[in-house]
Amino acid sequence: MDKKELQIIGKVIKRALKEDVGGGDITSLATIHPRQRSIGIILVKEPCIIAGVELAQLISQIVDPSIVCSFSVKDGDRVAAHKTIGKLEGSTISILKAERLILNCMQRMSGIATKTNNLVKIIAPFGAKLLDTRKTTPNNRLLEKWAVRIGGGVNHRMGLYDAILIKDNHIAAAGGIKEALKRSKAYIKKEKLSIPVIVEVKNEKEFGEVVNEAMVDRVLLDNFTPEKLKRIVGINKKKKVLEASGGINKKNIKLFAQTGVDFISVGDITHHIESIDISLKIH
Repeated sequence: MDKKELQIIGKVIKRALKEDVGGGDITSLATIHPRQRSIGIILVKEPCIIAGVELAQLISQIVDPSIVCSFSVKDGDRVAAHKTIGKLEGSTISILKAERLILNCMQRMSGIATKTNNLVKIIAPFGAKLLDTRKTTPNNRLLEKWAVRIGGGVNHRMGLYDAILIKDNHIAAAGGIKEALKRSKAYIKKEKLSIPVIVEVKNEKEFGEVVNEAMVDRVLLDNFTPEKLKRIVGINKKKKVLEASGGINKKNIKLFAQTGVDFISVGDITHHIESIDISLKIH
């Protein structure tokens, strides 16, 4: 995490705490002595790739800097079911204030990291890398893409601001691939940008329009069958970095990896997730 990303994450944490705590945790304030101290044990109830350890430590420090948040595992570790992985020591009220946000984040991030890792292991023998997409939860993209990296995946562009990705709607609106590329080249020159240019194509004819374009860094082959991808890989002869996308999941991803493409993007790893069961108990 760089300084800018940490600042954004800090704002996300504070916004989430404001949403949850509001004017105060009235149940804890009503039932617990303000000077009471406790230990909160964090337990993982099912096997997973754990993610959110560093985030949990950031959350605890923002809630109450006096909380000691320690873990016996690190982000990316494979954890067995029914394993105690960490603890929070400090003010009981502060621990309970931090509890739900820590668990919500770790549960979802671990779900993403685990699903990502499962797919990464399938495609690794064929040299392909797994990419995420912009199909993320609003306001939580940075955390979800962090989880993808923890699981062994690679981040696609973070948003609309850090890469030019010319998709079907851009092509239609501009009047064709050639015109979209011409306008993009002029824009990059005008704004003095140094950013990757990716073009989505839907058939072999469109691929032929971009494969020899020097400004194109990657070609996104959308909804191609594995058979058609193999043909494109042969035609390409390593001129362009190739990315496959569209309808790819655990059942068929091996077939796509076997075609020889460089990247496979799967929106499913962030938008269709089963969270991992993680709990915190006061001792």
